[in-house]
Amino acid sequence: MRYGLPLIFLCLILIVSCQSPDPAQSVVDRAIAHHGAEAYNGFRMEFDFRDKHYVVVREKDIYRYERHQQDSTGAAIQDILSNDGAYRTINGQRQNVPDTTMSKYQNSVNSVAYFILLPQPLNDPAVKKEYLGEATIKGKSYHKVLVSFAQEGGGKDYSDEFVYWFDKDDHSMDYLAYLYYTDETGLRFREAYNPQRVGGILVQDYINYAPTDSTMAVTRENLVKLDQLFEAGQLKELSRIENKNVKVASPVSM
Repeated sequence: MRYGLPLIFLCLILIVSCQSPDPAQSVVDRAIAHHGAEAYNGFRMEFDFRDKHYVVVREKDIYRYERHQQDSTGAAIQDILSNDGAYRTINGQRQNVPDTTMSKYQNSVNSVAYFILLPQPLNDPAVKKEYLGEATIKGKSYHKVLVSFAQEGGGKDYSDEFVYWFDKDDHSMDYLAYLYYTDETGLRFREAYNPQRVGGILVQDYINYAPTDSTMAVTRENLVKLDQLFEAGQLKELSRIENKNVKVASPVSM
């Protein structure tokens, strides 16, 4: 009997050692390491997107996102989103904005920050990842990962779903696709281009595509095959997502 306990421990060790790591998590971790690694732990990023200026500050789990613009009269408008909530200022004066309107501003600012920080947000607590296998796009091999969100902590758009394609060799995130249900519905596919590493973080622009078949159902089944439609020339370019004048530095304060 005295040999029974060590035998049990040995069996447990063998069981644990034989368990395979989550492939989706492994792929995402390698991609985050490639795109920014330790630089994501604390930084201040500024950039221009379309006609607005953005500031993204992160210090581990603490964040502050800002959107700066001017209205037709020249008034300075700032939309601020942080751990403490969201609000708008005009010429430095905090405004009383209806919740429904502020929610739209908040979602817009958060969306811009989310996309420029990818793939780092893919390890947020609300993210659920599923490995879909390998795929080939333009002759290169990719890991394909499906991402969905838990309702708790997943935000207003928690029902949206994404697919990401990560280069098997260098772990870069070269393509992404998503379906969305909030306000409108649709399917989108994005191809990364113009990669630039600024302050240790890899920032990319994107060509934004949609299916040429405007009647295509907005379903997960169609989402996961958008890479095949892209290869077959069955997607049309809608726009370009270009982040200009990007600057990244270690944050001095929140």
